[in-house]
Amino acid sequence: MDIEKYIREIPDFPKPGVNFKDITPLLASAEATSFCLEQLYALTENQKIDKVVGIESRGFLFGTLLAKELKAGFVPVRKAGKLPHDTLKQPYALEYGMDALEIHEDAIQKGDKVLLHDDILATGGTARAACQLIEKLGGEIVQCNFLIELEFLKGAAKLKSYEIRSLLCY
Repeated sequence: MDIEKYIREIPDFPKPGVNFKDITPLLASAEATSFCLEQLYALTENQKIDKVVGIESRGFLFGTLLAKELKAGFVPVRKAGKLPHDTLKQPYALEYGMDALEIHEDAIQKGDKVLLHDDILATGGTARAACQLIEKLGGEIVQCNFLIELEFLKGAAKLKSYEIRSLLCY
């Protein structure tokens, strides 16, 4: 199945000059979603994974499904102020300014094998911040797994010490 035909490009969203990769047509197709999940699961190559960490919010979509397939727990990483329990915070740079991600302090145990998942790897700042949170809690990142990688933004350079796998590269 060609999952690229289920990725819709929206020009000038969310700002002029950006061509947004919209995965909602993929999610609207049960067949495409199932196939995509199988392919994302295959990227893990049957590695032992204790936790799947999904980055807010689109990383939650396939992240929870991957966790189920891997018989692993799911851990959300969210923007600051969105998690209800004690959290660990990691600031990161945006194109203009700063933002921060948080994770529950008890979400990952020392030595947990972790798969980081998000829908898109763009500049890599968000994924790197999530990796830093995972490692601060003692997790071992087995792989960073993405549905789409925008290679021209060179986000993989910020994750060069990790195994990176993506289904689609643009």
